[in-house]
Amino acid sequence: MMKRVVKAIVSAPFRALPPAFVRQAVRMALHGIARREPAAALRTLLEIDRDLGGLIDETALAYGGGVHAKHRLTAYHEFFVERVKPGEHVLDLGCGYGAVAHSLATRAGARVTGIDIDARNIERARAQFGHPGLTFVHGDARRSLPPEPVDVIVLSNVLEHLEDRVAFLRETQATVRPSCWLVRVPMIDRDWRVPLRRELGLFHFSDPTHVTEYTRQSFEEEMRAAGLRIRHLQINWGEIWAEVAADA
Repeated sequence: MMKRVVKAIVSAPFRALPPAFVRQAVRMALHGIARREPAAALRTLLEIDRDLGGLIDETALAYGGGVHAKHRLTAYHEFFVERVKPGEHVLDLGCGYGAVAHSLATRAGARVTGIDIDARNIERARAQFGHPGLTFVHGDARRSLPPEPVDVIVLSNVLEHLEDRVAFLRETQATVRPSCWLVRVPMIDRDWRVPLRRELGLFHFSDPTHVTEYTRQSFEEEMRAAGLRIRHLQINWGEIWAEVAADA
């Protein structure tokens, strides 16, 4: 709370200034940073770039009326919707605020259970995405699985947050026995600045809560280790989108 108040107070004068003036002032400040010793300058500029990315995400969420603009612009919901049949029971693990789960219920005609460990996400999902075919559960993905089998499991930007991913995949497959997994994960080789950040000693994943990010090879190896076979894999927007299933 205090942090938000301080931000509001500090940023107030800038909101009153013409955008062109603010942009010019920021550019001048950045040019000053860039003239320092190159490695030090790059560290500072890359951290500013990360801060700016976070602000862009926050603003894109507001611009999208509560749903991040990337959902519409990258059309990644299509990947999930096209692979789910009407009436199937879908388990959306780490469902966030429920946008993908809502698409699956309304557009694919599925019965969807969304589970997320963040109570605020579930509260928001219930408020924003009411639908008779949609249920949101606050809980841990491992401990809140339904008692009956499901048809499809969705993991949309979830695996990269988990430490023991192979065990998680194996245990979940054995418990709810899905016929299909739909997985979306970020790639670590999406941009040259990722290895540059690592070389400069900076945190290089795209999110501070990520414990891994993937290459195509590392993703394929992890799926094999978990006893899952890749039926389909595509690379879009620096991400892997894949349909996998248990080995026969």
